[in-house]
Amino acid sequence: MCGNNMSAQLPAVVPAARKATAAVIFLHGLGDTGHGWAEAFAGIRSSHIKYICPHAPVMPVTLNMNMNGIPSNRIILGGFSQGPISGANRDISILQCHGDCDPLVPLMFGSLTVEKLKTLVNPANVTFKTYEGMMHSSCQQEMMDVKQFIDKVLPPVD
Repeated sequence: MCGNNMSAQLPAVVPAARKATAAVIFLHGLGDTGHGWAEAFAGIRSSHIKYICPHAPVMPVTLNMNMNGIPSNRIILGGFSQGPISGANRDISILQCHGDCDPLVPLMFGSLTVEKLKTLVNPANVTFKTYEGMMHSSCQQEMMDVKQFIDKVLPPVD
C-alpha cells in the first residue's frame, strides 16, 4: 500500500529564477497534463517562486466523464495526515476563477462552491472572479489575476 511507483511521471516544474522561497503546486484537470499549466505559469512567474505542476495518471476519457453510476453521496474522498483540513488553516487565502460561458462546469456550480468555501474558511479571504465569455479554459486576464494573487500571498522574503 505504501510504496513508490517508480514509473510515475515527474512533474513539470518552472524553477525560480533565483533562490526559491515559495512554491505553487497546481493540479490540472481531467484529460490534461501539467505541461500546459507549467507553460502558463512560466509566462507569469515571479522570480522567487517555484511552480510545480504534477501529472495525473493517464486514463481514457469519454467526453463529460461517462459517469459510472456511483452517486456522489456514495463516494468518500480520503487522505492521510490531512493538516489542511484542520481549523489551523481557516485563514487560508483562496482565489476561485470561473468563466461565465463554461459548458462543462456551469457558473452556478462555481457560485455554490465559493459560498461553501466561505463557510469553511474566513470568508474575507475568499475571492471569486468571473470572466465574461470564457468557456472551460483560461484567459490572459485570469492568468494576470492569478499572478497578482500569488504575488500578494507569496511575497519575496529576502
